Amino acid sequence: MSVTGGTGEVPMSAAVACAGVAVLLWGGPYLALRRAQLLLAGDETGGSGPPSWQDLTHGLRHVRARWRSEWWSPVVGLLVAVLGGSVLPVAAGVVGVPLLRRARRARSARRAGERRADAVIALCAALAGEVRSGRQPGEALQRAARDSGGLGEAQAAVLAAARFGGDVPGALTGAARQSGADGLLGLAACWRVAVDQGAGLAAGLDRLEGALRAERDQRADLRAQLAGARSTAVMLACLPVLGLLLGTALGADPLHVLLHTGAGLGCLLVGGVLEGLGMWWALRIMRGAEGV
Repeated sequence: MSVTGGTGEVPMSAAVACAGVAVLLWGGPYLALRRAQLLLAGDETGGSGPPSWQDLTHGLRHVRARWRSEWWSPVVGLLVAVLGGSVLPVAAGVVGVPLLRRARRARSARRAGERRADAVIALCAALAGEVRSGRQPGEALQRAARDSGGLGEAQAAVLAAARFGGDVPGALTGAARQSGADGLLGLAACWRVAVDQGAGLAAGLDRLEGALRAERDQRADLRAQLAGARSTAVMLACLPVLGLLLGTALGADPLHVLLHTGAGLGCLLVGGVLEGLGMWWALRIMRGAEGV
């Protein structure tokens, strides 16, 4: 697809596209939200007065909560397509949506695992305190689990086993299959030793809590050391974009060369593949160093 009109067609198309995105992001959700607020307040006229700053702020937060980061990919692709006069950036933006969604979900799962690991440490500390206060292990586990939330989705099964004399170590082992809940395996071992051999449960929980805290601090320190390498990889990945911007500033029109010539399309394909492989390899090395 090529631009055959006058020189004002591309800016006009860009303006129309930007206006459409602005209406989509601001108008639709905001108008619906404004009407709902007025109806709940008893004003059925739909509201003809000017919107307040609080309404605008609330509407922006509502849009940002519903707008996922991966949907910026087709928006950027549409912008590049308008500037370069080709449909290829739009197709690339659409292809990037599932890839970015997968990366976002993996990042969310990793953060959830880290929060669960912190909750397991809090569970061990709370359980040790309850046992020292003289409570029975089953009752202490119930109170500590409600306060810390370290059992996650398997909390009901573990608490049922603790309340009715079931297999608490087995339930804890099953709960340890959740992401970030590996410390529950140690808690299950401490519980089994304390029940079967009469050993001190609180002392074992103290040692387990210390080991889990040390492991968490070690991971945090390693992640901080790898932050520089991660930033360098991201900066190197952005260098081709910087080159395109510099070429455009110098009047070379690199988008036309890349999107409308055979050599440019070949360079774009090879460069995109190499860019993707480089990022994948760098992230794999970092995940291996982190022990993920």
